[in-house]
Amino acid sequence: MRLNEVTFTDAQPVDGYGPGFFRIGGEAIEGPLCLSPKGTEAWGGFEDRARLLALADDIDVLFVGTGPETAHIPKDLRHALEEAGMGVEVMASPSACRTYNVLLSEGRRVALAVLPV
Repeated sequence: MRLNEVTFTDAQPVDGYGPGFFRIGGEAIEGPLCLSPKGTEAWGGFEDRARLLALADDIDVLFVGTGPETAHIPKDLRHALEEAGMGVEVMASPSACRTYNVLLSEGRRVALAVLPV
């Protein structure tokens, strides 16, 4: 078996998560987050559409973590993101974090907008 060291682009992976927080780069950060090639930023939830739309030129797929359970995002938000050319994948936050980390490690153009569990 050949082992390769995983290297990430400018975006950071999710190291862990717990009730109300995510661990990014070894630091616990509370509240909803947006992780992208532009860095890690606080995210204002589904109403904070501008932050997500600003990613359109930098990513191909946006993973949206909806908390502990999978839930629908507002239809107008999904429509706006898709119109901007982004693929949108909605799932529970733990699954979104794992999927984001895997694709990020493959060098894919991805971002994560995630609500805490």
